[in-house]
Amino acid sequence: MNGYPQIADHGMIGDLQTAALVSGAGTVDWWCTPRFDSPSLFASILDSERGGHCRLAADVDRIEGATVRQLYLPDTAILVTRYMAPGGVGEVADFMVPDTSATPSARHRLVRVARVVRGSLPFTLVCRPRFDYGRAPHALRILDDSSAVFEGPGTSLHLQAAGPLVLRQDSQDGQDGQDGQDGQDGQDRQDRQDVVADFTLQADEIAAIVLTSDSDGDAGPPVPPLTLDGVRDSFDACRAFWHDWLRSSRYRGRWHDMVTRSAITLKLLTYAPTGAPIAAATMGLPEQIGGERNWDYRYTWIRDASLSVRALIDLGFVEEAQAFRTWLRERLDAAGDAEEPLQIMYRVDGDPHLTEEVLDHLEGYQGSKPVRAGNAAAGQLQLDIYGEAADALAQAQEIGGIRGWRSFAGLLDWLADTWDRPDEGIWETRGGRQDFTYSRLMTWVAFDRGIRMATAYSRPGDVARWTSVRDTVFDQIVDRGWSPRRQAFVQHYGTDVLDASLLLMPRVGFISPRDPAWLSTLDAMEKELVSDSLVYRYDPAASPDGLLGSEGTFNLCSFLYVEALARAGRLQQARYAFDKMLTYANHVGLFAEEIGPSGEQLGNFPQAFTHLALIAAAIALDEQLERAESSPG
Repeated sequence: MNGYPQIADHGMIGDLQTAALVSGAGTVDWWCTPRFDSPSLFASILDSERGGHCRLAADVDRIEGATVRQLYLPDTAILVTRYMAPGGVGEVADFMVPDTSATPSARHRLVRVARVVRGSLPFTLVCRPRFDYGRAPHALRILDDSSAVFEGPGTSLHLQAAGPLVLRQDSQDGQDGQDGQDGQDGQDRQDRQDVVADFTLQADEIAAIVLTSDSDGDAGPPVPPLTLDGVRDSFDACRAFWHDWLRSSRYRGRWHDMVTRSAITLKLLTYAPTGAPIAAATMGLPEQIGGERNWDYRYTWIRDASLSVRALIDLGFVEEAQAFRTWLRERLDAAGDAEEPLQIMYRVDGDPHLTEEVLDHLEGYQGSKPVRAGNAAAGQLQLDIYGEAADALAQAQEIGGIRGWRSFAGLLDWLADTWDRPDEGIWETRGGRQDFTYSRLMTWVAFDRGIRMATAYSRPGDVARWTSVRDTVFDQIVDRGWSPRRQAFVQHYGTDVLDASLLLMPRVGFISPRDPAWLSTLDAMEKELVSDSLVYRYDPAASPDGLLGSEGTFNLCSFLYVEALARAGRLQQARYAFDKMLTYANHVGLFAEEIGPSGEQLGNFPQAFTHLALIAAAIALDEQLERAESSPG
């Protein structure tokens, strides 16, 4: 593994503005602050030498018979790594106390607590931050035996310790970079000063460290002293937050633990000050080891976030759904007279500028280069976003008063003039524009939802024109998006290639889930895109996407397949596919974007799209199973 853990060998913690990944080895190897999309402090998952990390773990590697297990404290985002050895049993708990404030914070606290419950265990602490994706040097000040400050450009990291451990400086000459260089700035290795500690805990002893990042240019208020009592209070506050939040959940189905974990994951990936969810916590994790499909997913996709609204409402998390709808309306209002009213993705604060850059100094996960920060796909044309946005807004009667409705109606008037264009499609391919069937499907959804809202709530709008365009789109899809040879709806006009995005056709109401044309489409997908219940997005060999290499099965599509099977009445097949898919979750119930050829998780992690589709599939399957079980005979 060349110093890299498996992508799936991680749990995620967060405070609703930032998120960190903690490996099963007890290493924080990804943390960006003060926001999800800020430059990293720890990024060893993208470069095991230059990226930076913080490790706090029991030193059990050389203890015969020792085992390590990582888990979440039930119904929380508190991550526990447990160490069990003949001489002692202990654990490290990692968490961040959620901050639901509407004001972005420049200061964030990551808490790590080590304790031994039986016998004794040796522990090791190594803190090696690397600022700005490992490009910037830092200065270290050891304040005393239990406190140190790492000072980087525009950001500082305050390390505080409590309990029986003593911090010491460790220059680690030779640990970073090659040929005396580290990153692009050419700083000597010995300039990167780090902090380490070795200590032993006996039964009932506790040690804690708190990493406080501060990005306030005026340094902000002093960091308060650390006490074990304060750490216990923070732990209790974090646990209470998640228990209180989950009380809103209405889910009472068969897969409670997995649905609850997915809901917590979606919440962790949502930026509280604006209500905008990001696609994933990470950037640069490969869809193929050693390949070039390494994207930055720390942004808010109109598509992903809009599809999450239905899942959140079905679970009972209405406030989260409404917060995103408010953010979405603000994007429409901010568009003004722009050529395109929406772009496919934004930063969490609504900033549309996502300039893509290549971080050449980073090795990439297991050598997967290039590592990209930012996302050039933000400039693509994807017409499907208007249907997904309309569907999200239509989930509530109130979409922003008179101004909100007029903005939405204006969007539909604009779309009526501009919908019939080729685009890049849902998967952000870089192989040229096509007349994608899925984009047309979502165009149909946009007009359908607008017509429904105008009619149901007596809103003013050019309903006659919208209806005419909606019906024209419907006829075009049926005439040109259907392949008589394949007896299936296809990826784009003029091809026979299949595309799993069309699994959403029944859910959005375009076609009955038991229509013969849809059932034959399902059959065609099963033959070409499904492998042991796992689903590929499409076949890149048959439909070149402008990128080298291949990819694994797409977890979103696998769960969409379950939902489609369930609604088609193929319940045994749907339940088998769902249960099979759940076996690919990692040890704490999280999913990345894809499953690789050897069953490994690939792509950015954890992936919100996957978890919202899991929730939707579970709800649909529960409904259909209940209906079948209650039917006579």
